[in-house]
Formats: sequence, C-alpha cells, structure tokens
Amino acid sequence: MATSLSSHISLQTSESKISDFPDWYSPETGIYSSKHPSISLPTDPFLDIVSFVFSHKHDGVTALIDSSSGYSIPYSKLLPLIQSMASGLHHLGVSQGDVVLLLLPNSSHFPIIFFSVLYLGAIVSAMNPLSSTFEIKKQVSDCSVRFAFTSLEKIDQLNNLGVHAIGVPQNIDFDSENIGFSPFHELNGGRFGKAPRPVIRQQDTAVIMYSSGTTGVSKGVVLTHGNLIATVELFVKFEASQYEYSSSKNVYLAVVPMFHIYGLSLFVVGLLSLGSTIVLMRRFDGNEAVKLIDYYGVTHFPLVPPILTTLVMTAKGATNTENSFKSLKQVSCGAAPTSRKIIEDFFQVLPHVDFIQGYGMTETSAVGTRGFNTQKCHKYCSIGLLAPNMQAKVMDWNSGSPLPPEYYGELWLKGPAIMQRYLNNDVATKMAIDKDGWLRTGDIVCFDEDGYLYVSDCLKEIIKYNGYQIAPADLEAILISHPHILDAAVIGALEKWMKYMGRYQWHLW
Repeated sequence: MATSLSSHISLQTSESKISDFPDWYSPETGIYSSKHPSISLPTDPFLDIVSFVFSHKHDGVTALIDSSSGYSIPYSKLLPLIQSMASGLHHLGVSQGDVVLLLLPNSSHFPIIFFSVLYLGAIVSAMNPLSSTFEIKKQVSDCSVRFAFTSLEKIDQLNNLGVHAIGVPQNIDFDSENIGFSPFHELNGGRFGKAPRPVIRQQDTAVIMYSSGTTGVSKGVVLTHGNLIATVELFVKFEASQYEYSSSKNVYLAVVPMFHIYGLSLFVVGLLSLGSTIVLMRRFDGNEAVKLIDYYGVTHFPLVPPILTTLVMTAKGATNTENSFKSLKQVSCGAAPTSRKIIEDFFQVLPHVDFIQGYGMTETSAVGTRGFNTQKCHKYCSIGLLAPNMQAKVMDWNSGSPLPPEYYGELWLKGPAIMQRYLNNDVATKMAIDKDGWLRTGDIVCFDEDGYLYVSDCLKEIIKYNGYQIAPADLEAILISHPHILDAAVIGALEKWMKYMGRYQWHLW
C-alpha cells in the first residue's frame, strides 16, 4: 500500500469550493449521511448485550491471553465462566438495577466480571484504578455503587464508603493461595446453582461511564444494552466486515484501558463476538509490546497518540527490524488527534502496516467515524467516514447554521449509539442533546469532498468555538506535533497561575 499522505484541508472562510453537493450531504437540512449502507439492528426489545454477543457463531479458539503469565482462556470456557460468576454474584446479593464498580486495570477477569454483572440485569460502572480517593468517593456516591471489584489495597477504602468490595487477583492461575482473594474465588468456584435471569430490555441501563463531555466536571454517561449492541454492529463488527481476512484469526494487543470506552467497546464487548484473540497488557512498555507482537503474532494494535509515538521510537531503535512486526497488519489510533509528523514517522519504520484513525466518544458508545484505506484511496490524516446508521452536522458556533463540506464547525452526531442521558444531571443533558436527538460533541471538524472527516488541529479555531475551556487532549495533540517534544500531558492549574501565564501563552502562534 502506498504511504503518501493526503494534505490537511485548509480552513474555508468565504465561498465553498463545492457547488454541486454529493448525495451524502443535504444542503436543505445540513445533514451528512453515512456513505456506508445502513445496517439492520436487532428489533427484539428484550435482547440484552450478553445474549447478543454470545449468539454470534465463529470459529475462534483462544479468547483472552494474560501477557504477564501466559495464561489463556479459550472461547469454549468463556460463557461458562461468566455464568458461574453470575451465580456467585446472585448468591452474594447482586440483583437487577444494582451498580457494580470495576476499579481494575486490564486483566482476563475484567470481561468475565463485566458480562456476569450484566447477565443479572445489574449495571457496571468502570473507573481508572489509579483514581484519587476524592474521585472514587464522588463516583460511588453519584451512581449509588453497592458492590465493587478492585485490588486488595482499595478494599478498606471502598468498605468505608459502604461498598461491598471484592479483591481481584492480577492473574487467573496465580495468587490463588492469597487469603485476601478467597471471596473472589468463592464467587466463581461453581458451587452455586444457575442464577435466574431477569427480563432485560434493550432500553435498560447497562453501563455508566464517566466523561467530562465537551467541558466541565466529569459526568455519568448512561449507556443501554441497545447502545452496546449498536457499538458491536456499527463499529466493531462492521469494521471487521470490510476486510477479507477472518476475524477469528486476528490477534489484538490490548493496551488501551478497558475502563475507557475505547477499550471497553473493543476488548470487553465487540471482539469477543467475532472470535478474535485478545492479548492483555496491564501497563504499556514499548520494548515489551514489540516482544508480544512478535511472540503472539499480533495482527492489530489499537492505541492512542502517545503510545503511537513510543511505538515508532521503539521501532526506530530496534536492531532486528527485519524479523519484527511481521505479523502486524494494522495500527489504529483514536481518543485524540494524531499529528502528521508522527504518521510520517510511522510509515518510515513500518511501511507494510496499515494505519487508520477513528473518532468516537463515551457519549456515542465509541461509535462515530472510522478510517478505511484502499489502493486507490488512503487518507491517513483523516478520522475516516461516518459509521453506518449515523448522521452528522457541522454547525457554525455563532450563527447556529449548518455548514457544507470543506467548512470547519462543531460536529453534531445522531444515531442509535447516542447515550440516553447524563446521570442525575438534566441540565447537562439538555445542553448536550437537543430536542431532536442531536449530540453536540464540542469537536471542531470538517468533511472533505469525499466524505472523509478531519479534526481541526488549529488552536485558534478550537478557542473560537469553545472559548478558553479547551480539552486537554487538544493541547496535547498540538504540543506533541512539535518535532522536539516526545510527549505532553496537560493538567489543571490554579486560576491565578493561568492569569499570570496569560501574558505569554498567545505567543504560541
């Protein structure tokens, strides 16, 4: 595949270059439609995500591999393990509507616990295990957590908050003699009868993920079983259908955290419906990732820009590049914009590997856009085409009018993957979703003449539309595009400090 890069779209400020609009854009309504054919989603109102995922037939053999121990779980044992855990949770007292917190890193246990909770009609709320005490307390209170799975060090902290906490071992076959993990092993020991299944509807809440949205404090994003079904169909399963090779032969390296919607949609929900193998890393290390890619024959590596930068630098420093990365077919990047320089560097060291970008939000159940390259069309700097069944608008922030292709404006999205609401926050919900169901994303984008979407990397444009409440990822993406900056992290600062720095920050451009 050729590795030339398409150029960025220049910002249009006067007349549009397009006079004859394509059929995927309506100048009357300002609506962009997906260029992909629509997909028929399940209409059974009583379908839950667990039944949906495990109803898919495939010839996958190995589901999950723990990279630190080498321990694996075959597909033949995956559903029985989930049902056994569900029985244990039912015996513990978990019932429909209860909220169970997963305060865990990537592990083979995560998907099993996740599906066992949903099997009972209960609700999962996931969280970064490195979260502060204040953050944990806030989330526990906000979504009324009753039970939690976490590390041994966090158990007392959660118990003090009135939460029944259970310690989870890092590996399935190790730590079995540690008495602290006894409650966990009792749950999945298979000693309880089969748990009764309640009536679960597509419209019932499945997960509560936390997101700051476009601006402001973190809010609970309510996603239903129907939302997760849409994630599988419109994101994971659809993307797999675009390629000739069998999904059950694909091997994914899971570095993106499962407690984030990006990792949850792929490694916890979607890929297990296709029979793919998932190799789990608890913490990312560039050299270790290369070893795992070669050892397990990893074919797909979903990641984020900072990890992409590290991967490129590791590949540049590798002494045996001829024998490394041979199995790797595709690297996909999301969660933040990727600079053109990093993409160019990527193809210098890995010219045989396909590269795509995608766009999604917690509020869209990770569904949005996805890249797809062919011999005739490869737009590596784009975040791709609209997903099936999704619609978009590009809105002028000042006038509130929709904009045609090649104009930058705020992206609005509509479709079956859009969240139900923000938990306990009607004001924020109404600000995010209008009366017609359009989600205001807060991201500045434009469509090109072929229907590919580009995110603005111009700080002036981001400020123009969002004021000074800029998402950290936007600033980080701009900073790491500089050739002499390896990585960047943007954190909060005191207002007084920001005022002091205000005299200097506009010299950036």
